[in-house]
Amino acid sequence: MSTTSPTARALAALGHDARLSIFRVLVKAGEEGLRVGDIGAHLGLAPSTLAHHLSTLVDAGLVVQEKQGREVLNRVDYPAMHRVLDFLTSECCSGVALRSSEDAA
Repeated sequence: MSTTSPTARALAALGHDARLSIFRVLVKAGEEGLRVGDIGAHLGLAPSTLAHHLSTLVDAGLVVQEKQGREVLNRVDYPAMHRVLDFLTSECCSGVALRSSEDAA
């Protein structure tokens, strides 16, 4: 069993150029989402490569897929995206108390 937090999984999934590109194009698409074929055509990714990367984004909780007939529609899970962003910015500019070198030992 993995003890990785959902936030760490989401950030790890976005830590690959292809997945980051897929996620960004889905963010641009908005709530309507995009079909798998449209993502592949837009980014020039082979279907098997795209399926692998989409699966990772789905497993990380960042993308939701909905079957519509023979097509699969992909959308960003915006609440999940906002949780990651909130985590990253929750203590923005609050200051950091530095410990002295004696305390660190």
